[in-house]
Amino acid sequence: MNDFLTSDLFLLTLTVGLFCLGGVIYRRTRLALLHPVLLTFVSVIVFLSVTEIPYSRYKEATGMLDFALGMSVVALGYLLYEQVERLRGSLVPVAAATLAGCITGVLSVVYLAMALGAERPILNSIAPKSVTVPIAVSVSEPLGGNVSVTSVVVFCVGIFGSIFGEWILRRCGVRDPEARGFALGAAAHGIGTARAIEMGAVEGALSGLAMALMGLATALLAPLMEKYLY
Repeated sequence: MNDFLTSDLFLLTLTVGLFCLGGVIYRRTRLALLHPVLLTFVSVIVFLSVTEIPYSRYKEATGMLDFALGMSVVALGYLLYEQVERLRGSLVPVAAATLAGCITGVLSVVYLAMALGAERPILNSIAPKSVTVPIAVSVSEPLGGNVSVTSVVVFCVGIFGSIFGEWILRRCGVRDPEARGFALGAAAHGIGTARAIEMGAVEGALSGLAMALMGLATALLAPLMEKYLY
């Protein structure tokens, strides 16, 4: 039985099956706390804990999903291509929004953590919270951050943005689809982009663009902010 539970086929099928089940539950209930990514995340943690399967084994078995995720990110380029005409002449606003989003996203969480007494390793771990995990880890690790903390924080930020991002934007009076999509991608990276795609093609395209630009800006500016601003 243990060989079956730790097999690549079972762990891969379990992950996909849990996500599909979570999607069905979410579509029927529309409850934010029953988001399929969150349900799958919690369910897999419980399963691995009960069966005592090492995470390294699970990661190895589900490597195909990492590959598929990379392909899906590349596919966002097609959505952006379809919106090229709408983006003509928007270079300055997009660049300004990216710069503002990067600086605000990093310093807001860092200064809040500093006010609560967090030490430097924790500050460097949570600073790149608004970009995808691979980029966030590559930024925090050279700065002395804890990559495990970084990964968890990035995931939690993405889930929060996906669940509450649209509601917050609506309450703030943000109705423009380009602004809504860009905000979700800049604040909640890939998980926020998945939510933006559900909202519409324009939102999805701008969210994908924001996710890419935020990753680039954070990788370049986070070390400078760590050196001079906190």
